[in-house]
Amino acid sequence: MATTFPPPTQITNNIEEGNGVEPIVLQSPAGKPPNLPWPDISNRAKWSVSSYKFGFGVECLRDGDMDTFWHSDGPQPHSITLEFPCKMAIQKISILLRFQCDDSYTPSTLSVRAGTSTSDLQEVKSITFERPEGWMTFDISKDVNDDGDALCPVYAYVLHIVVVGNHMSGKDTHVRGLRVLGPIEDNLGNEDDVFAFKTPSFKRYVGLR
Repeated sequence: MATTFPPPTQITNNIEEGNGVEPIVLQSPAGKPPNLPWPDISNRAKWSVSSYKFGFGVECLRDGDMDTFWHSDGPQPHSITLEFPCKMAIQKISILLRFQCDDSYTPSTLSVRAGTSTSDLQEVKSITFERPEGWMTFDISKDVNDDGDALCPVYAYVLHIVVVGNHMSGKDTHVRGLRVLGPIEDNLGNEDDVFAFKTPSFKRYVGLR
């Protein structure tokens, strides 16, 4: 019989200042990535990490196995970099952390940075966790959309996730999974328009350059 998991739990991230939209972290049980409405765009990027121990490299972030993990092996700060072939709309990050297993190797503070290249990265999000257990999913933007009911995506070629600190001042870090999520697709064209730009591939060319 297939195992079923409860829906994600909402946790208020009270470390971040309010901006009209309450900052929320969705917490899902450790295991396979949670079933969320935001599309996973992780496979469109080239992945790299600042350092790793043999057998615990970047592939462990993407294998869907909660028992494997990226293990850094170098000077701090440790980081994960995703480079996309074109400018991408990035809405959320979903990261698998297990304090019960990893103790002082568990990240406590992350800095999310974005840019057009690795040379012009700007911080778009800083978030702090308290003994996280499971998949933690959060928006990376602080800008509210025009309707005032949600946060806008960040548009970038490069996403850089920096482990600013670990629990109990640990030196190396463990991350057991990572997904980068795009915004929920909307219909940019008129519903009566049979030639509307609806798919992600076509939406990149919706405007003239």
